[in-house]
Amino acid sequence: MHLNQLRYFVSVASYRSFTKAADCHYITQTAITQQIKALEDSLGMQLINRQKRPIELTPAGNVFYQEAKAILARVDEAVVRTQEASTGAVGIIRIGYEKGYERSDLSDRLRAFHRAYPNILFTCVREDTDGLAEKLLTNEFDVIFAWDSTNLRSNEDIAWRLDMRSRLCVALYAGHPFASRKSLRREDLRDETILYMSPSGSGDSFGDAYYMQLYEKAGYKPKILIKSNDIESLLIMVAAEEGIAILPAYSVAKLTNADHLIFLPMHAADEHEDIFMLWKHKHQNAALQCFLDFSKERHCDG
Repeated sequence: MHLNQLRYFVSVASYRSFTKAADCHYITQTAITQQIKALEDSLGMQLINRQKRPIELTPAGNVFYQEAKAILARVDEAVVRTQEASTGAVGIIRIGYEKGYERSDLSDRLRAFHRAYPNILFTCVREDTDGLAEKLLTNEFDVIFAWDSTNLRSNEDIAWRLDMRSRLCVALYAGHPFASRKSLRREDLRDETILYMSPSGSGDSFGDAYYMQLYEKAGYKPKILIKSNDIESLLIMVAAEEGIAILPAYSVAKLTNADHLIFLPMHAADEHEDIFMLWKHKHQNAALQCFLDFSKERHCDG
């Protein structure tokens, strides 16, 4: 018994005709008749009553017809899934992202990708930038979205593209003297107590150095009360009037409960945070390649 015999039998049973089944498979009636006879011989039972016109299936033939259709459908499904796997249309992508980036449009993009590739699943884990870099290098993540606090882009094994440039904003408590302003400059914050949002867990990284340079450019050293990469905790402290915080705008864009908080944009061209999409050049994950291609097309469209 082989698959072609099953296909021939299903066609004969469906058409109730050897002739029509032969035409369907572009073979002669004699050839298809011989194949069905060989199938019956291998099973040791008659499947088709050839004495009736149109032909009829025997009771055994009716059972075998249903089973043969199921077998062929399963084989076709296996072929499709194998082809999908070879092109990355099935699989798992492990995604790491910067704390606060869940409030960007990342979820919208992942939803659009999942609709286009429903058989590709992804896991999402929130980390600080140091953890993201480490886990990308140790293959715990397939792709990360991160402020490059460790200068990861200089690693020759890493591929990257700019994912988002987000303006920085100042989180103030509602009674702050600056609350009525339209925007702020870093120079305006000279006398403020700073609740410092660090892109890393250590508070002493390549990314932190960038922020310190902005303070230096503004002509002063900030009065930092605390360093943290936990944006929610910093906002609680701002609301309690312990100080102010400078944050990327995406991290507060979707806040639905911001009582006693006001967010003002920073006014200067270099007052921004760049979030990069980073992955390994020599990855073996075909599903990841689908994601990279999809993301690039949407980025170009946008």
